[in-house]
Amino acid sequence: MADMTPPPGAAAFLDAHGWGGANILPVAGDASFRRYFRAVDGERQAILMDAPPPHEDPRPFIAVAEWLVERDFAAPAILACDLDQGLVLIEDFGDDRLREAVDAAPDQELSLYAPAIDLLVRLRAEPAGPVPPYDRAVLRREAGLFVEWYCPAVGIAPDLAGWDAAWEAVFDHAIAETPVTVLRDYHAENLMLVGPERSLGLLDFQDALAGHPAYDLVSLLQDARRTVDPTVEAAMLERYRAATDADAAFMDAYHVLGAQRNAKILGIFTRLWQRDGKPHYPTMCPRVWAYLERDLAQPVMAPVAAWFAANIPPALRGDPLVLSA
Repeated sequence: MADMTPPPGAAAFLDAHGWGGANILPVAGDASFRRYFRAVDGERQAILMDAPPPHEDPRPFIAVAEWLVERDFAAPAILACDLDQGLVLIEDFGDDRLREAVDAAPDQELSLYAPAIDLLVRLRAEPAGPVPPYDRAVLRREAGLFVEWYCPAVGIAPDLAGWDAAWEAVFDHAIAETPVTVLRDYHAENLMLVGPERSLGLLDFQDALAGHPAYDLVSLLQDARRTVDPTVEAAMLERYRAATDADAAFMDAYHVLGAQRNAKILGIFTRLWQRDGKPHYPTMCPRVWAYLERDLAQPVMAPVAAWFAANIPPALRGDPLVLSA
């Protein structure tokens, strides 16, 4: 479990920026080295991000947050920062996440997800921000996490040359002619319901890249952390397509990026267990496999599906911690 003791410089940082004497309370962290605390000073509160160098660099988060706010997207305002210490004080969006709202009212899942789709429609209309490209090299490197971590964990020595060739055969579909800002971790646990109107607030976008607009749809509708029913996925895709010019080529991109993202996540979740000592992540892998197999069933994914059929037996598609026992 992560140490949630505030960083040594936290009190002085808060004091220097008008928050002296604030109580510093731990908030749930994420899969990175970043940690989060809530600074509470009477009636006001803010979130203290601890992004310690050299492991973390808060500058991309700050840059993307400012870019989003300038375009009327609800990213948290940056209240103060100390880049040398990796401390950032940001607006507090509270604790009301889309995840818990849907879990508490599953009959309202469609209406709760709809604003998240509409936000992506708006984001698609904006030229890409000042972020690196989501190009073939990045797609290839990310997909490679599956053969680097998952396969060895379950005792498979995969056909690496065939893996690379299979993905190269489909990646053309995943490269956008007109890139947009891809937030990359756009899912129900990073979408906050803010204020009385419960408008969507955005978090965890520091890894944003300029890429295909289908990627964030995949992140939302093939959510590794909660099961999105195929009927909900289909309804939300139809909502998106009705509001955009998304055509059959777009859906091919959706399934290529879905398979790529899910393969990557299987590798990352295995790594989080093996390297970082976080054994709860593999428990989510069966859900990710279900999404991946739905994407692999699409005609556009035939080369990659053939590789999986030849290399990964169905009995070894699941929780790598359990399968390695």
